[in-house]
Amino acid sequence: MIKSELIARLANENPHLTQKDVERVVGVILERMIGALEDGGRVELRGFGALSVRSRPARTGRNPRTGEAVEVRAKHVPFFKSGKELRARLNADGDE
Repeated sequence: MIKSELIARLANENPHLTQKDVERVVGVILERMIGALEDGGRVELRGFGALSVRSRPARTGRNPRTGEAVEVRAKHVPFFKSGKELRARLNADGDE
């Protein structure tokens, strides 16, 4: 699902809200999540999972085309850890 599909689905499920209102709410939520991660925080959505930022150190990599060594700078990358409920629903096979 992409952002526009999420907005459309939420707007359809909530006819008392306009699509613009739903779009604004989704935008604010995502901006707040990004802001928290930028500040070095963590975003936890119970039952879904947690987003955090991990640091990767600088390293020497290889150009796959030429095989030449290249320096890769240190960077920060987002990391997602799924929640217990999400994992359970993804792995439910109907036997339980």
